[in-house]
Amino acid sequence: MGSRTFPRAQLLLVLSLRLKEMSIITKSPEPWGEAPAKDQKPTGLSRIRGWLKSVPFLSMHLACVAVFFTGVNSIALALCGASYFVRMFGITAGYHRYFSHRSFKTSRLFQFVLACLGCSAMQKGPLWWAAHHRHHHRYSDTPDDPHSPRTNSVWWSHIGWVLARDHEETNWQAIHWSRYPELRWLNRHHWVPGIFLATLCVLIGGWSGLAWGFFVSTVLLYHAVFAVNSLCHIFGRRRFATTDESRNNVLVAVLTLGEGWHNNHHHYQSSANQGFFWWEIDVSYYMLKVLGLFGLVWGLRKPPAKVLRRDLRKNSVAGQAADAPSAAPAPAAS
Repeated sequence: MGSRTFPRAQLLLVLSLRLKEMSIITKSPEPWGEAPAKDQKPTGLSRIRGWLKSVPFLSMHLACVAVFFTGVNSIALALCGASYFVRMFGITAGYHRYFSHRSFKTSRLFQFVLACLGCSAMQKGPLWWAAHHRHHHRYSDTPDDPHSPRTNSVWWSHIGWVLARDHEETNWQAIHWSRYPELRWLNRHHWVPGIFLATLCVLIGGWSGLAWGFFVSTVLLYHAVFAVNSLCHIFGRRRFATTDESRNNVLVAVLTLGEGWHNNHHHYQSSANQGFFWWEIDVSYYMLKVLGLFGLVWGLRKPPAKVLRRDLRKNSVAGQAADAPSAAPAPAAS
């Protein structure tokens, strides 16, 4: 009996592995799940499977309705502002400037702290984030860019790509951080810091603290960070003639602690400061400078003077004069 059933079980195992392989190869940029054939629309089942994976993201938005039942108080608003600010720094300084571009150096311990802060923003793990961001820079505003509003829609660049199945996995070849076991663990269990923060909000502010300090602030974080992908390739000024359509957007820069100076960033990606001139507000860089005073970070990279003069667009001098409070541009203070 056992000898007759073994080949069948083995065949089923091989078949299931083969089907899994095929599902990986045929992943689609559609937010509803598996890729249909070119002449075939997605089936209802594939749509359901795809959207089920998006339930946590969608539920976070729905949970914000809780504010109408819990009310609001000063503690809840303080939690909302503080958790937004700290976690935005985790994304901008940690996920982006450190893990994606290595624009400064730090210890292994503080590296883990930055990764935890980024994870608490509920935007997946640091290795996943860094790998996808590097891919964006390599193919910026081309058909291979995962979130370009120029080759796709604004909706896709803002939210759609996050829900797509073909962006679920971490591209390990694009990063070197996998040598750290604690980062690999955190990349797999990226939800742990978020759960810890949610619990802390309840302990400090009760249910209103959870609603405002976690749910509302997380959704605000989502859309502020996503605006860099969508709005900063459509609206704003272009100082440098980069190969893409990246733009400097002052409103996004304020909301994201400095990430809105996107044309600057695409011009010189490894810089720890994205506001290249003193009037370009870059709170993340200011905080890195403060951390440097305590020896927590060091080796902050800045663009050399020749880089600031290279590839300037013809109308960039007029644009700088219009933006600047002073007619004499100067690099941000080091």
